[in-house]
Amino acid sequence: MADPTRLTGLSGSLVLVRHGETTWITEGRFQGRSDPPLSPLGELQASRVTQRLVAPSASPALPLPATAPLGVWHSPLQRAAVVARGIAAGHDVPLAGMDDLLEIDQGAWEGRTNAEVEARYGTELAAWRRDPLHHHAPGGESLDVAGIRAARAAETLLGALRRAVDAAEPTGGTIRPSTSHVIGYASPGTDGEPWPWLVTVAHDGLLRLLMLDLLRLPRDAFWSFPFTLCGVTIVEIRAGIARLRAHNLADHLDGLVPAAPAGLPSR
Repeated sequence: MADPTRLTGLSGSLVLVRHGETTWITEGRFQGRSDPPLSPLGELQASRVTQRLVAPSASPALPLPATAPLGVWHSPLQRAAVVARGIAAGHDVPLAGMDDLLEIDQGAWEGRTNAEVEARYGTELAAWRRDPLHHHAPGGESLDVAGIRAARAAETLLGALRRAVDAAEPTGGTIRPSTSHVIGYASPGTDGEPWPWLVTVAHDGLLRLLMLDLLRLPRDAFWSFPFTLCGVTIVEIRAGIARLRAHNLADHLDGLVPAAPAGLPSR
């Protein structure tokens, strides 16, 4: 499990966004490392989440400072990269592709429909759904291996937050907070400390592992935190503790045709 001292003295927020619907999701195919494009609905979802994150103080306000993020980090696969480019352009902030954010490799299942996988690999699929820590797709990537990548990604993202905090403190600079409040929580930056935030766009499986790492939860809780397509999740770090401030916010997608459920990663 990650060293808890890595968060000491750190304040900031990480916004986690899953990519939009793809043409393979509409066909019910496993994706993994494959690289299908966004569907027309996925492109609309990408536009909506960009609008939401460009104006985080718009009602209903997100628990984020009223400043631009440090940047947008993303998986190189196009379904994530397209979403990330829109968010970065909306804020005019740096964009960084990161291989550690690639989706879990689904091996022999990639490109096959759920029905095909159930027919040919029914035993393996049932084991993956029941106990993903000890089972995975034939020729694919285990959670332990993918978790190493997720942990490296977490260190990269936390390092960016820490550099921003360290740069602001010597000059007495602060980051202006949002005026919104959630009952029981102070808004980020209200006590005057530097409060950077950043955006990460990736995939359901990898984002599950990344969030478990940030929250210091075991990987056998993998199925507990699904990520909806183009939803907004916020992990906030305060007083050395990472906490889940919001998960799968999707009001910005209201009115769109319902996307595929977030129940299975790498789909």
